[in-house]
Parts: sequence; C-alpha cells; structure tokens
Amino acid sequence: MLCFTFDNERHLNRKLTPLNVWSLAFGCVIGWSAFVMPGGVFLKNAGPLGTLIAMEIATFVMLIISYNYSYMINKFPMTGGEFIYAKMTFGTHHGFLCAWFLSLSYLSVIPLNATALNLIMRAVFADAFQFGFHYTVAGYHVYFGEMLLAIGMLLVFMFINSLGVKTTGSLQTFMVMILLGGILVIIGAAMFSPQVNVSNLQPIFHPQTETFTKGLFAQILAVFVTGPQSFVGFDTVPQLMEESDFSSDKVKLVMDTSIVCGGFVYIALAMLACSIFPAAYATWPEYIDAISNLSGIQGIPTLNAAFMLMGKTGLTVITCSVVAAMLTGIVGFYTATSRLLYSMSRDGMIPSWFSYLNPNGVPTHAGLFCTVVAGILCLFGRAVMGWVFDMASIGASIGFAYTSLAACKYAFTEKRTDIVIFGALGSILSLMMGLFLMVPLPGLNVSLSNESYIMLFIWIILGIAFFVRGGVHELSQRAKS
Repeated sequence: MLCFTFDNERHLNRKLTPLNVWSLAFGCVIGWSAFVMPGGVFLKNAGPLGTLIAMEIATFVMLIISYNYSYMINKFPMTGGEFIYAKMTFGTHHGFLCAWFLSLSYLSVIPLNATALNLIMRAVFADAFQFGFHYTVAGYHVYFGEMLLAIGMLLVFMFINSLGVKTTGSLQTFMVMILLGGILVIIGAAMFSPQVNVSNLQPIFHPQTETFTKGLFAQILAVFVTGPQSFVGFDTVPQLMEESDFSSDKVKLVMDTSIVCGGFVYIALAMLACSIFPAAYATWPEYIDAISNLSGIQGIPTLNAAFMLMGKTGLTVITCSVVAAMLTGIVGFYTATSRLLYSMSRDGMIPSWFSYLNPNGVPTHAGLFCTVVAGILCLFGRAVMGWVFDMASIGASIGFAYTSLAACKYAFTEKRTDIVIFGALGSILSLMMGLFLMVPLPGLNVSLSNESYIMLFIWIILGIAFFVRGGVHELSQRAKS
C-alpha cells in the first residue's frame, strides 16, 4: 500500500453554521435533475397525482431514515458518516463496502451537474459553446467548447474549496438562495396566472399504454423507487460534522428541513411542468410523450412553463435557478466526497495521500482526485453520465441501509424501541428501493440499463482489487489481533 507522510498537526476547521450545512444538504438534493425529472421520469411514469403520492411517500421514508442518521451522528459525530457507522458496527470489511459504493454515489453527481451546464446552454443559447473539435459517444456529440465549460467549472470550484470550508459554506448558502428564490417566483406566477387551470392536470395519472408503466400502483412505485436518487444529498450532513460549529442535537432539524423542502420542490416543479404546456398539444401526456423529439426550452417542460408564464423574464429567472442548482450540486458533492475519502484515508483504508490537509484545513488531495475523475468522465458526454448516475441510487441505498441497520443494532442493546423500529423500517425500505432498481420487473420502467450494469460490475471489480491490494484485509486482521 502506498504511504505518504504529511503534517498531522493540521485538522478540519469548525466554521460551518446550521444554515451553511443546510444549504450544502439542500443544494445536493436539488440539482439539475430536479428540473428534468418531472418531464423525463415523474410525469412520464405516473402523471401528476401519481407523482404527488409517490414523492410524499418517498419524503416520509427519507424522514424515517433521517431519524436513524441523527441517532448515529450523536453517537459518532465524525467526518465519514455512513463509513464510520458501518465500520464501527459491523467491521472493517463492511465499512469499506459501504464507503466504496457511497463514494460512487457522491462522485457521479459532480460530472453530471458539470455537463448539465452544457444542456442548459444548448436549450437557452443554442450552439454558443459548440465550437472546436467534436466527437460522438453513444450518439451524443461532445464539443471542445462544452468540455472546456464543464471542466473549467470543476477547476474553479476546486480552487474555491481550497480556500476553506467557511468560504465554501457561504458560497453554497448564497447560491441556494438564488435557487430557491427563483423557484418560488415561478411558482407564485403560476398560482396567479389565468393560463394555469386545474383541468390542465387531467388525466391525473399517465394513460396506460403499451410504452408506459401499467397499473396505478405500478406507476406510483416507479416514481417512489427513485427516492434514493432524488434525495441523495441530505446524507452529506454527517460528512461535515467535524467542520460544523454547532451541537449535534440540531442535526436532525437540518436534515429534516432539507428533505421536506426538497420534496416540496420536486412536487412543485412536476405540477408546474404539466399545468402549462405548448398550444400545439391538447394534453400534458401528448407534450410529455413528445419532449424527446423537441429541442430548445420546449424540450425541458419546467423551462418551457416559466417562459410561457413570464416570457423572457421567467426564462431568465428559472435559468438562474437551474444554473445555481447545478453549481450547488457540484459544490455540495465535491465537499462530501472529499471528506469521505479523507476519512477513509485517516483510517488507513486508502493511501494517506488522501488525508493531506492544506493550511486552510481542507483535504485538497482528495479534492484533486474528485476533480480528475469528474473531469475524465466529462470527456465521455451526457450519455455515459446517465449510465453512471443510474448507479448513484444503488450507492445511496447501500449507505441508507447500513446506517439504519447500525442504528437498529445499537438501539437494541440500549433498549431504544423507537430507534429499533425506525432502524428496521429504514433498512427494509432502503434495500427494497435498491432491489427494484437492480432487478427488472414487468410493468416498471425504472431498472438499470445494460450499460449501467456493466459499469456497476466494473466498479465492483475495481473495489475488490482495491480492497485486496490496498491493504484493507491486513488492516482488519491487525485490528482483530
């Protein structure tokens, strides 16, 4: 195992306020996907009422899981979160397994948001960044100008992150205010617009056709199982515990409000997307079914709705919100991933190079690794990003399940009946959502693509190789002795 020696006197700095931590969590929950999932996943599979029911249930389930997180955070208020809980409860092997898949979940969202900036530029500014050489990967055209934009954004935030966690937290809070403010403006406009009518929401479920999910229960389930993918990010809170300047008893409120606000935004944007649509379509299903063949803002229902409600002003407002959502996703998951890698390195599970802290108390080597991996992934275009992001739900489900199982085990010894119940429920529901994505079922259009299965298999093989050659097995043997 590679070993490097660095200044061990440096430490993470406690400078984050509750608002900073909430902003980092909420900014991770509401990224680019919140603006495209209404048209690409939610309405397509379940319609407005199906989406409303499914996301309300998913929000409630995440609050149950959050209950387990708050219990474990108070036991182990350390950077590393789920990795620490799994290792302390079930041993080194489980700790590594949990961290390996969780790091995939976090890391995959960084290039996804970085390359999403290109999509919004295509929708709003057409081909402004489509210059220089280009090539095609899985049918998606990758342009030099768009690569430059995405990778340049990663480098900018890597530099900002190196300035210290207080700078990162303050920037995230500012961007979240832009994100949330823009959404509230558009929702307010929709509430008072004569163009928006309840009748526009008909039919309340997606018509059952050969190409779409069949059965009302199946429609709701198809959206519900995207819960880990939709809400991954609230669990970045425990990664920041050694940098939070407030007591751990406030953590539950921070996580719960980020979940509830996130659920509200998902539902509101879905209702917005189907409540107003181009005049060329008689109903929202006709429009939603056609968006894959549309370009510009009509190809993104949430942007189209804002434009129809408020014209160019509305488009500007929601574009600012979308860009802020992308940037908060990059900042939040960049911070969480680097802290997870730092914690693993500090425990000796990966090379100590990752645990280096700069004079500002930031794990910059871990951050550099995130930037390099995310930058490489950006070179493959959006098609590959979709395959990678599909696996994010699997990693999130594993992290949720391990935390809930750990809470259940500790609570059983302490005779905490409430935590035992919530821990068991959280474990079962987390594993259920992960299995529905892993195992294709008739009538559900939510399982991983073939390409995602291949990439997941590659990630597992890399994890096994890293585990065997990285010295983790020897580390666990020494711990036993």
